[in-house]
Amino acid sequence: REIYEFLQAAARKYGIAFWRPGSGIIHQLVLENYAAPGTLMLGTDSHTPNGGGLGMLAIGVGGADAVDAMAAIPWELKAPRVLGVQLRGALAPWASPKDVILAVAAQLTVRGGTGSVVEYFGAGAEALSCTGMATICNMGAEVGATTSVFPYGEAMARYLRATQRGAIADAADAQPALLRADAEVAADPARYYDEVVDIDLAALEPAYNGPFTPDLRTPRSQMAGAVQREAWPDSVSAALIGSCTNSSYQDLSRAASLARQAAARGVRVAEGTALLVSPGSEQIRATMERDGIQQAFEAVGARVLANACGPCIGQWKREDAPAGANTIVSSFNRNFRARNDGNPATLNFLASPDMVMAAALAGRLSFDPTRDTLRGADGAEF
Repeated sequence: REIYEFLQAAARKYGIAFWRPGSGIIHQLVLENYAAPGTLMLGTDSHTPNGGGLGMLAIGVGGADAVDAMAAIPWELKAPRVLGVQLRGALAPWASPKDVILAVAAQLTVRGGTGSVVEYFGAGAEALSCTGMATICNMGAEVGATTSVFPYGEAMARYLRATQRGAIADAADAQPALLRADAEVAADPARYYDEVVDIDLAALEPAYNGPFTPDLRTPRSQMAGAVQREAWPDSVSAALIGSCTNSSYQDLSRAASLARQAAARGVRVAEGTALLVSPGSEQIRATMERDGIQQAFEAVGARVLANACGPCIGQWKREDAPAGANTIVSSFNRNFRARNDGNPATLNFLASPDMVMAAALAGRLSFDPTRDTLRGADGAEF
């Protein structure tokens, strides 16, 4: 308490915005309150690029760089490469924006984006939500990118207006050409980008990335075979939805939709599986409560945690935690050994909130919701 009171007093003295404990994860707060198309922001965290979902060049830096910027000293960095990711088509059912960045990570690996700004473009980018684009930019840190960014579009304008920033949307709408790639870039991307990655969203399958590295991708349809081949524990001991990557209202509402379908058939989270949900901000938590999303999670046995990073950064006191190898699934961004629960034998598989919810209900990593079924309280399969 003494530390927070000191920070609050110092912020008040120097005109700095202060967010109280419980306000939420800073990257979600930035997206809701500060991010704006065509602007530059420095943040002292690797997932600062979350703001790229609103057309902002948001870059994670060290504390010394941040202090220089606060003191009005020009900020410098080595001129980055520009890596273009062309998105075609639209996402198929069960696929989500998280699956886009999981696929990009698999192609580039954890080092492939180092020294690069990743710029997304193409018709597929127009089909994504603002918070979905933020998810993709957020996890660009896992490929080593300096930052990631999307072009300004209608989804960003809708989000700005929904978060009471209509004036910013109006200003961006007046200068759209300044906030998007030029037409000749889209026509011949290989000429303008140092490297181009092409992704067909319609062909993109939901996947799990892991364990122990965020670039080891296993498509959903191949997971059952991989579990047997690699001898991964199939039983899911915990399913975690949240983190700065996937704790938006859209993320939680999609997962809650599955929870409602399960509850309607008398199905709860599988025995032996803990389902933990972390809202990204107080605004999201309040909206969850208003719209019955929190109640939908709790109806199937989930536990809703504080508006914080929580287990994603190791703030997790696991009750009855397995001592040896065990599988967890999460919508987080990193899954290195011992990161989440301190147990180096815990296997964390990264996925979308939808897939995490499905795994929680089934209790199995090998469960494929596009083909497998659950049994309702009446004995009927669905």
